[in-house]
Amino acid sequence: MGLLSNRVDRDSLKPGDHIYSWRTAYVYAHHGIYIGDDKVIHFTRRGQEVGTGTVLDLLLVSSGPARSQVPCATCTAQNEANGVVSSCLNCFLAGGVLYRFAYAVTPAVFLAKARGGTCTLAVADPDDVVVHRAKYLLDNGFGCYNVFKNNCEDFAIYCKTGLLVVDPSTMGQSGQAVSIVGGPLAAVLSTPMRLVTTNIYGMAAVAVGVYCASRYAADIGMRRDVVKVSAEDLTTRLATGTLQVVEPALPVLPPPAG
Repeated sequence: MGLLSNRVDRDSLKPGDHIYSWRTAYVYAHHGIYIGDDKVIHFTRRGQEVGTGTVLDLLLVSSGPARSQVPCATCTAQNEANGVVSSCLNCFLAGGVLYRFAYAVTPAVFLAKARGGTCTLAVADPDDVVVHRAKYLLDNGFGCYNVFKNNCEDFAIYCKTGLLVVDPSTMGQSGQAVSIVGGPLAAVLSTPMRLVTTNIYGMAAVAVGVYCASRYAADIGMRRDVVKVSAEDLTTRLATGTLQVVEPALPVLPPPAG
């Protein structure tokens, strides 16, 4: 795994790794947590879903592995009502290339990755904690799928860090969702530069700067509107819309009784 590519070999995987594979001509990547024994737990659009109401709903139908007409000999039938599923690595990749998401990268490395959804400044928790969260959410769900606020990358980042964005009116943890919004936003914000200069290179530099700044500020490792929440508390609170606030530096408290 190098500076410009997070591509890895299967033999290098270990339980607790956050992995992903690009879909549909690199328009979107599907993310999941590798738990060992060639198994991946990931969040798909097959459960309850909140769409965008735009053409993105058609472009992002590939967020889950393609259903083969021939049943997989490894994967077992499971309840997909809550959207969190377990698949073999082959089904998860769906013919794509394997990449590993990077954590605790430096600001320089983060900004060098032009495409969002490949790394974060945030620090990951121990691998055994990550696997526990993924397995718990496999049984209990991760809420409604939303391409901008609660998608497969949000699921994997939560499993790795235990961090959730507390403000429902803002973007979730997903770097690729920020990139989808950040590109057009950078173009819009750089438009007033036409009043200052007609140099296309100058305008392009401003647009790139706005895009990079928006990605950096929205990264889960930089945001201040996030809290540490245990998987048990998360699923308990999903139905009521409340979350138990736990400071990231402190141990996660047990879920409330009853």
